[in-house]
Amino acid sequence: MHKFSFKEFEVEHIVKAKLKNTYLSIDKNFRIVLKSPMVSQAFVEKLLLEKEPWLRKQYKIIKNNQAQKVNLEDEVLLFGEVISIDSENALFLRKKLSKLQSSSEENILKTYDAFYKHIAQEYLPQRVVYFSSLMQLSFKEIKYRKMRRRWGSCSTTKVITFNTQLLKTPKELIDYVIVHELAHLKHMNHSKEFHLLVEQYLPNSKQLRQALKNMQLT
Repeated sequence: MHKFSFKEFEVEHIVKAKLKNTYLSIDKNFRIVLKSPMVSQAFVEKLLLEKEPWLRKQYKIIKNNQAQKVNLEDEVLLFGEVISIDSENALFLRKKLSKLQSSSEENILKTYDAFYKHIAQEYLPQRVVYFSSLMQLSFKEIKYRKMRRRWGSCSTTKVITFNTQLLKTPKELIDYVIVHELAHLKHMNHSKEFHLLVEQYLPNSKQLRQALKNMQLT
């Protein structure tokens, strides 16, 4: 692995002889990762210059979607926006917090988790029913739980599980996860046919997928 700088970016160039193509990405630490077969430094520098607009666009997406911080007991992150705990949408959370016997950070965070599950149970079913009807795909059950590595999952028994932390993200990304999981009812893989099915109902699915990939699970 070769490390060098390209303007303000740090670049990691990973050479793999078996690769037939060159792959370029930018990670959550704003580091450019380049994977390629054996190529010259001149080739690399030319590629980076050609792809600079795309790289800067990806940088902006990652920066905008970094985990947002909230002031516990004063604010809450909902549908991609930080809102006041005094707002109508935070009524459930406000009531739960007022009943806490101990205001330890652990208890407060558990209360926030309960709030997201409550909102998920209120908001997600209507969107799942809407898209399942549109896609003509039937599911058996919806489940909700906090997950560290997935936004959602779909089992072979047609049970769809959503990460309750999904309610922190903008609504268009929530719709993407719903359509993604429903598509697994027909294709239990990430084949070309699967992605075409998702794109049929969300034409901007590639952009949504990239934006969701850059969101940080907390």
